[in-house]
Amino acid sequence: MTDVPEKKPSRIQTRNRRLILDSALDVFSRDGFGGATLDAIAKGAGLSKPNLLYYFEGKTEIYVTLLSQLLETWLDPLIELDPDGDPVEELLGYVRHKLDMALELPAESKLFAGEILQGAPVIAGYLKDDLKPLFDRKCVVIQDWIDTGRLAPVDPAHLIFSIWSTTQHYADFGTQVSALLDDKSPAKGAHNHLEQMFRRLLAPVNQ
Repeated sequence: MTDVPEKKPSRIQTRNRRLILDSALDVFSRDGFGGATLDAIAKGAGLSKPNLLYYFEGKTEIYVTLLSQLLETWLDPLIELDPDGDPVEELLGYVRHKLDMALELPAESKLFAGEILQGAPVIAGYLKDDLKPLFDRKCVVIQDWIDTGRLAPVDPAHLIFSIWSTTQHYADFGTQVSALLDDKSPAKGAHNHLEQMFRRLLAPVNQ
């Protein structure tokens, strides 16, 4: 008996799934998982609730789908950190990439932050089984750069935490940043400041 090939979703089905996920991102990042409702997601997508439930079984499936897609995007820059590259430039490139993502994808950042603040009920397994091994490998890379004199002596784990916290601040606390900067875009100033700060921190002591 031959397997029946899986039917490819139609253009309308693909569009509607995208509308639902885009709406859900706005709702979850604003209201959190507990405060989000299927009615609000359906309304934002311009669909009826029964139509939404044709594509997803419920709120949890939508939330898990969003987080799964986000984690792939969020961790790509860390995965791409090249052990054979120039250590300072590799890390500064990572800072720039993370900041660009925070500025361009603030709702995604808030969604991830909200999940973590709730104790990671959905992605706890992912943090342990996927993120932890990746994190440990990159800490080894950074420590090797330090041991070979190509990077200033820093704590690799806390360096990565510092990069995450300083870049994602511009998304997770975007309302505060906007108010304090009188609604001016923080992009240029943030890029310049973080590059200067991390370059000074990371430059080898013999330079």
